[in-house]
Parts: sequence; structure tokens; C-alpha cells
Amino acid sequence: FFFLQVLNEKKLQEVDSLWKEFETPERANKIVKLKHFEKFQDTTEALAASTALVEGKLSKNLKKILKKIVAKDAHEQLAVADAKLGGVIKEKLNLSCIHSPMVTELMRGIRSQIEGLITGLPSREMAAMCLGLAHSLSRYKLKFSPDKVDTMIIQAISLLDDLDKELNNYIMRCREWYGWHFPELGKIITDNLAYCKCVRKVGDRSNFASSDVSDILPEEIEEDVKAAAEISMGTEVSEEDINNIIHLCDQVIEISEYRTQLYDYLKNRMMAIAPNLTVMVGELVGARLIAHAGSLLNLAKHPASTVQLLGAEKALFRALKTKRDTPKFGLIYHASLVGQSNAKNKGKISRMLAAKTALTIRYDALGENTSAEMGAENRLKVETRLRLLEERGIRRISGTGKALAKTDKYQNKSEVKVFDPSGDSTLPVVSKKRKIQEVDEQDTEVAVKAKKFKAEMKEGTALEDGEPVKKKKKKKDKEKQAEEEAVLSEELPTSPTVEVR
Repeated sequence: FFFLQVLNEKKLQEVDSLWKEFETPERANKIVKLKHFEKFQDTTEALAASTALVEGKLSKNLKKILKKIVAKDAHEQLAVADAKLGGVIKEKLNLSCIHSPMVTELMRGIRSQIEGLITGLPSREMAAMCLGLAHSLSRYKLKFSPDKVDTMIIQAISLLDDLDKELNNYIMRCREWYGWHFPELGKIITDNLAYCKCVRKVGDRSNFASSDVSDILPEEIEEDVKAAAEISMGTEVSEEDINNIIHLCDQVIEISEYRTQLYDYLKNRMMAIAPNLTVMVGELVGARLIAHAGSLLNLAKHPASTVQLLGAEKALFRALKTKRDTPKFGLIYHASLVGQSNAKNKGKISRMLAAKTALTIRYDALGENTSAEMGAENRLKVETRLRLLEERGIRRISGTGKALAKTDKYQNKSEVKVFDPSGDSTLPVVSKKRKIQEVDEQDTEVAVKAKKFKAEMKEGTALEDGEPVKKKKKKKDKEKQAEEEAVLSEELPTSPTVEVR
């Protein structure tokens, strides 16, 4: 801590031109003068004092100095850069403090000429102390811990994926290369590491009969390999070719061992940095989520819906562009809980798992507790929900979820069947009412047909006799005919009248 006394207060009134008074150390010494200077004992004490000042609190050392030095000049005002700190000093020590734009410009000028105002400190030592205090203060603000470095996880999971790709290429090349010499061995030994160990130990296939590979293979497979080596259809290869194949096998075995070591390292780092996330989705899926987001803190900022679809961005935007169904999961699909569910429930489980995973990520990134209890509790909830979905209705999911579903009382029903005689008839079964209606319709149809037939018969007989067929006339036609006959009889009086009965 150091305290400065203002020598010329008139120049402080000119705020806009105050910076000109601090262009050189000589001019700065005419404005302010060092009154008291007290050095910190170590970095820890400096960090504690700086932290208190940043948070607007009054540290013990500062309180003692203010009582000793400033209390003597209690009638003068104390210029402070932080209004909150000034309020605390005024409340506890009853000292008048001032905070204004003038004080802000004065503080800026003091910082620019601090080396000239404080004598006895080399510039190199001052720079080293400032740098160390800045690093310590930054670590305190970020709550930095070497165990919380997620960069190691990102590099480890990326290297693990690269090793898997290279290892797969090497093994395929080794099987194809040695397959020209002993093709039957690839079908008998399915394990890639055991295959490479056998090839490295034996070499030429003619050596299998005299070699002991019981430490690599079980007895049954060893017998099959020796029997196949005697009748193999492979081509003969030179000793130089065998040496190159053995060297490739050495590379495969070394990479496999390093991959195992790297996986153990990744598992330990994940349990140290994100234990709850590891319990929820596993170390590999959790590490890939962190690597995809960039850091654990960035991943904690993502909502559950984004965590669910991390890794499926291309499919999501393609579905939105083509107006089709969006994907239900991304990297979280490889979690063991999603793999345990059937195809119908994968979407529901991935959505619930993403929601619980988002909670555990925030707990790991921002919480101070390093236990994995929260992750275990949330995993148990997801497993319970998965069991309920798989059982389909044994327990009621909605509501409290605790009430058992009501089951009907079991009643034994007799399975004795009675013979149905209607099955003997090949005719279609018709109801009685329908039968009666059909019979009435048939009778009317027969009567109509009979009348038509009689009329046709009469017409036929009349034509044979040569007489015209007389059609029935209606009543009106008969009346008209009678009137016409009466008129004719009046017009012809000479003709004798004949009664027609």
C-alpha cells in the first residue's frame, strides 16, 4: 500500500487537461507527493489485499494503516477510486472520502508514472511483481485448479479416435498381407490382437506345428490352427517378407498397449473433472461432448435440447431445409442407457437423458463439490423411467407414478365348444324375415308375368281370326262415343232406327 498527498489542488479542477501534468515524472512530483509506503510480505498477502479491494471490502492491513496514517489528517479528504470502498471506509473509520471524475483522471495519471513516484523499487522487480499478482488474481477469479483442465480431455479423446483409425488400418493390412501365406488363420482367430501376437511369435506357417501358442490362444483354437497350417492353400513367402510382417505386428501391439494406457488416463481425468457426467453417459461419450463443445464451461452453457443433438448438426439442418423429421439424438446415442432401450423408446430416453446430463454438466462445471452422487441419482431416475417404458403399463407413469395399475380379477373360462349344425349346410343362412319378404316379392312377380302372358295369348288368337284387336277404352271415351252416335242419329232421320242392345 502507498498513500500520496496532493500538493496543488487547483490544477486538479482542470479535469480535461490533467493528463498533461503527468507526462513526465518531474511534473507528476509537483502534483502529488509520496506520504507512506508499506510493502507486502509475500504474494499471498498481496492477493488477499487485492481481492478485498476488488470486492469492495476493507482488509485488516489497510484498516490498520488508515488508522495510523490518515487519522492524523482527519480534516482532509481521502480520494478513492471505488465508491463502494469509500462508503465502507466512511462507515467504519468515519473518514470523509471523495469519488469523482477528477479522482478517476488523477488515478490514471498516477498509474502512468508510478515508477517515478515510488523510489527504491527497480522497474524489473516492479514488472515481475505486477505480473505475478495479475496471474494470482486471475486464478482466484476463475477458481483455477490444475485438476480442472479440460484441454487434456479434448486432446486425449481426439488422440484416442485417431489411434482407433490407424489401428484398424494396420490390422487390416496385416491380415491381408499374411493372408496370402496363411489365409485360413484369419477365419479361425477373430481377435485382432491375438492374431498379431500369433504371427509375431510363429512367423512362417510351417512353424505352427512345433510352436506353443497356448499362452495366446485356447487349446481348441490352437488345435484348429495347427491342423489348418498343415493343409493350408496359401503361397510360400520369403523370410524377408515374414520379417516385414512381424515388424508390422509389433507396431500393432505397441499401439494397442498405448491405446489401453491412454484410455485409463482419460477415464481418470474424466472422473476428476466431470464425475457426474461420467456416471451419466460414460467417459467416452462425455469426453466427446466436451471436445465437441470446446470446453466443459461451454458445454454447461448449452440447453438440454442442444446437448441431445450435439454431433448431428448436419442432419438437423438438412431436415429443416427439406422439411422432414429432425433427428432425435447425436453423440448421446452411444450412451449405454440409450443402447439398452428398444427402437420405439430411444427418442424418449435420449430426451430425458439429455435433460439430466445438462444438469450434471452444470453441476460439474460450476459446483465446488466433486462427488458423483448427483449423477448416480439422475442415472437411477432414467433407468427407472426406462424400466417403466419397457414394462408398458405395469406402473402408472403419469401422476405420482407410485400407484400400481389395477388388474382385473382372474376368472377361469370353460373352453368346451358346442357343435354348430349350421356348418353342415353349404347354402347361405338367411333370416326368417328376409325369407318372407323374398317370397312375397316372388309371388307378385309371378302374378304380373301371368297377366302379361294371358294378354299376349289373346292378341295372338285375334290375329289368327283376322279381327282387329279391340283395346279397352276408358269411361270418358265411352261417353264421347255415345254423344257422337246421338248426333249422327239426328242428322239422318230417313234411316231406320235400330236398337243395339
